[in-house]
Amino acid sequence: MLWVKTFHVLTVMAWLAGVFYLPRLFVNYAEARREGEPTSRLTGMARRLFRFSSILAVFAIFFGMILWTVYGVDGRWLHWKLVFVLALIAYHLYCGVLLRRMMAGTLTASPLQFRIFNEISVLIVTAILIFVIVKPV
Repeated sequence: MLWVKTFHVLTVMAWLAGVFYLPRLFVNYAEARREGEPTSRLTGMARRLFRFSSILAVFAIFFGMILWTVYGVDGRWLHWKLVFVLALIAYHLYCGVLLRRMMAGTLTASPLQFRIFNEISVLIVTAILIFVIVKPV
């Protein structure tokens, strides 16, 4: 089971790299558009990053479900962790919506709005870590 935990943590880390960086590409895109600079490279980078991190998300969820099956649902901390994991999945999927808008050229939020949006993932991951490590409930 330690191998499954290892692969779960590894794929979660890799997925989060994409979750944290993709909104930064949205910031760069919004700044480039405002300055009238080309955005095709940023769009391509965002598309590839989203695809790659989505694959890693599937593996992270897969390994997490194996752990959940073996260890069971023990304690309210796990229920709360899963609520925030679902929030992180929703955040990731919304990044996909924003990416489609970016590719269509209709992504219009300001760089500041994307900077704020970028911090939401940090708050979600912080909550997950608190429930996993501290287990406050």
